[in-house]
Amino acid sequence: MLKPKLFTTLQHYSRQQFLSDITAGLIVGVVAIPLAVAFAIASGVSPEKGLFTAVIAGFIISALGGSRVQIGGPTGAFVVIVYGIVQNYGLNGLIVATMMAGVILIVMGVARFGSAIKFIPHPVVVGFTSGIALIILSSQVKDFLGLQMGDVPSDFVEKWIAFAAHVDSMNFYAVSIGMGCILLIVFWQRVIHKIPGSLVALILSTIIVQVFHFPVETIGSRFGDIPSTLPAPTIPSFDFATLKHLIQPATTIALLAGIESLLSAVVADGMIGGKHRSNMELIAQGVANIASPLFGGLPATGAIARTATNIRNGGRTPIAGMIHALALLMIMLFFGRWATLIPLSCLAAILVVVAYNMSEWKVFKALLKSPRSDVVVLLTTFVLTVVFDLTVAIEIGIVLSVFLFMRRMALVTNVDVVTREFQDEEETDDPNAIEKRVIPEGVEVYEINGPFFFGAAYKFEEAMNIVEKAPKIRIIRMRNVPAIDSTGLNVLKRVLNDCKKHHIAFLISDIHTQPLYALAQSNLFYEVGEDNIFGNIDDALNRAREILGLPKVDRPVPFVPTVAREMKKTE
Repeated sequence: MLKPKLFTTLQHYSRQQFLSDITAGLIVGVVAIPLAVAFAIASGVSPEKGLFTAVIAGFIISALGGSRVQIGGPTGAFVVIVYGIVQNYGLNGLIVATMMAGVILIVMGVARFGSAIKFIPHPVVVGFTSGIALIILSSQVKDFLGLQMGDVPSDFVEKWIAFAAHVDSMNFYAVSIGMGCILLIVFWQRVIHKIPGSLVALILSTIIVQVFHFPVETIGSRFGDIPSTLPAPTIPSFDFATLKHLIQPATTIALLAGIESLLSAVVADGMIGGKHRSNMELIAQGVANIASPLFGGLPATGAIARTATNIRNGGRTPIAGMIHALALLMIMLFFGRWATLIPLSCLAAILVVVAYNMSEWKVFKALLKSPRSDVVVLLTTFVLTVVFDLTVAIEIGIVLSVFLFMRRMALVTNVDVVTREFQDEEETDDPNAIEKRVIPEGVEVYEINGPFFFGAAYKFEEAMNIVEKAPKIRIIRMRNVPAIDSTGLNVLKRVLNDCKKHHIAFLISDIHTQPLYALAQSNLFYEVGEDNIFGNIDDALNRAREILGLPKVDRPVPFVPTVAREMKKTE
């Protein structure tokens, strides 16, 4: 449905919700200030452009988007690609590329590609996200340490060689400010959640530097004054040759915006129990990325951290995101001139924390225990992102995954919700067919057919939403799943966590060797529990009857725990 969520939510809007949206919008607006400025500087442009992006794109993404609670603006994912475009094609090239990306996003939304983007494999997303985090970290070393050096080389290896060559010019005051800000940001969130630690660090570090006259570089000393008003929209100059050169970076921006926004929307859905409209979200992202550069802004997308902040503070409709943009505009108009006093080492510290959170090192480490093919895709995407280019990394990572997927797929994967009324018409002679079993009341059986890879994983999640009444016990039947990859494991983990949240017992039955081994490697086997994983549906149903307090049917002892223990010994 190509209808903004704003129109849907206004049909049943209340005064109480409006007050909650105002509160959330104001808080998120304050949270966005240091991030918008820091992302702009890290991208190689002046700081006000980050604020312009948060105001213009943030308002449009909320007003036209397909999510109730999405907060849009500049994000760390764009830092690498924006910096590269600015270095190679200048600011005008960035504006043109961003607008081209906006058009691509609108076409993708109109063509109903929103669901297809969700099929991007988990190792590819983690690989380039972790790579971006490492690049962001390396880009902030100069300002964090206060090094006296010229322009930082764009090449990753050359960059660190240059840092090592100038390490003797380290500024003790800049390092102290940076370290103090990191400690404050980390520990502040453990005490107070309403006020962001990054804002507190920014204000305190600015006051300390001004009061004690520390010799550190500030926004004003490097960039001069910051405009306190929005500029008039201007149309950039371009020709066919320029468009030809920029089509590749524009496509990368569009893919990043689509992936980031839909990932953020999915996370938000889980937090509020909602369902976003992926195609409408892509169209909103496209419009925002056409409008933002007209005012001198940067590429924009959904920001997971700001979206989560919005939800935690009571935002439940797009009104909160629109208020966040208006709050930013008011702050920029009345307090923008004070931003020139902010020390760059503080902004570097904020980005170091952002890079750490983006790195997903725990997920990265867990994926190293995945099937070998997924590890190859993960490491290839990561290395290409860091050493070569983000555009190349995404392209090759997706192509690798597609070929691996094609090689594994022998049958068309499908997922069916199997209930007591479901008739397995294609296998009426199958003695193990589900209609030949008596399924107790309150038990839902989901049967997955085919290799459970990243495409099937999304279908599986969609099937979870078909059942209107939550069951007491959920059984995942995997007799026709010969193999599972890291994304499938990730989906199973999310479903398990959702079951725990709603006090639903989670069982797995008819599991084969490769999926079982993958579960054991990822430790998901032990999270589900040995007593809840079975080699056949009858044992799983007996376990369900045991949980419900019903009499069991005599069946052999499950063989899976023994197999798992033997496999564990061989690791």
